[in-house]
Amino acid sequence: MKKIKIALLGIGTVGGGVWEILQTNKEEIFRNSSCEIEVAKILVKNTDKKRDKAIPQNLFTSNYEDIVKDKEIQIIVEVMGGIEEARDYIVRGIKAKKHIVTANKALLATHGEEIIKEAKTAGVELYYEASVAGGIPIIHALKESLAGNKVQQIMGILNGTTNYILTKMTNEKVDFDMVLKEAQEKGYAEADPTADVEGYDAAHKLTILSSLSFGTSVKFHEVYREGISKITPIDIEYAKELGYVIKLLAIGKGTDDSLELRVHPTFIPQTHPLASVNDSFNAVFVKGNAVGDLMFYGRGAGDLPTGSAVVGDIISVIKDINCKNAAAHAIEEKSNRNIKPMGETEGEYYIRLIVNDKPGVLGTIASLFGKNNVSLSSVIQKGEGVPSVSLVFITHFTKEADVQRAIEEIISLEEVAKLANLIRVENGQKRMGA
Repeated sequence: MKKIKIALLGIGTVGGGVWEILQTNKEEIFRNSSCEIEVAKILVKNTDKKRDKAIPQNLFTSNYEDIVKDKEIQIIVEVMGGIEEARDYIVRGIKAKKHIVTANKALLATHGEEIIKEAKTAGVELYYEASVAGGIPIIHALKESLAGNKVQQIMGILNGTTNYILTKMTNEKVDFDMVLKEAQEKGYAEADPTADVEGYDAAHKLTILSSLSFGTSVKFHEVYREGISKITPIDIEYAKELGYVIKLLAIGKGTDDSLELRVHPTFIPQTHPLASVNDSFNAVFVKGNAVGDLMFYGRGAGDLPTGSAVVGDIISVIKDINCKNAAAHAIEEKSNRNIKPMGETEGEYYIRLIVNDKPGVLGTIASLFGKNNVSLSSVIQKGEGVPSVSLVFITHFTKEADVQRAIEEIISLEEVAKLANLIRVENGQKRMGA
């Protein structure tokens, strides 16, 4: 029986899931890899710390040199998180001719191109299925199963925390702060939830998916990003009335010469497959020029779902070693496509204004939209006989810069109290009364 020795960098939530799967699914793993996988070392900060898993004490080390200098260890599995320290360990591992499996989305979104080049130069494998959408095999699908397609669009719910919050807000009609507090108490949200609720996590994942899907080296800072903290139960009710659901979507669209990359709250029709993805589940909707529309759905986080993706990558590395395949790197040949500035993107918009209820206000606002080339599809006014009312507009397909310019002029009007919200509409063919 051939034995492959690996090292784990970290034994937290994901590392613990990897360990558990390797122990409980040994027969299935051997059947699929023709090898026994042995964890030879586990890198931790404190080797004396008591842990939940029954792991032999002799496997723990706090010295990374114990791993890179061990010639029998062929695969390093990075599940520690963070960026700079993880980057250093991975690059040193690559230079020591170790194959790499990582679940680190933030690292790949910021230093992915450098790491891929290092791996290619060293002739070692680099796999990262678990970096996006947990146990959903979207990376493999894009690299292998859909390799014969020109991907035209990817659109996904890539963060389980925000999807859980929006689901609760939709179903129970409660505000953002209340649901966030409950999510933190239940462990669904971090004590500092910024990475999730402000869209950073989803933007990291979109960076990785876009680089793969469109064959272009995408930088994290090129992805437009907005979070969900401004979404209110009022906006959710208007969405429902108009035939939509609000989701935090990561959207990538490609043409022959440009890419459109953005993460933001989005109105999507209630009939769209992504509209029914609730709670902490993730889903990725892919449109290919040959295959048409596909959707991948499942748990986007957690010890066993993410651990499953990591173990799948370990097995893929083993198969490549045994078959002496070329190293499995992404984006080796890059196309030159510009990333569209957000102002140049086009779409439909939900705009909610709080205005003083005076004669002529609606006409004045509508004329300013028209002046800035923003055509209106529908208008709703709620409230009568009160000082301030909500005016809700849905626009036709229009340019972002035109919308922003119109809003700037409108909110300067004395009769306009504030812009309550602006939410982009995707696939917005569903209309009230349609």
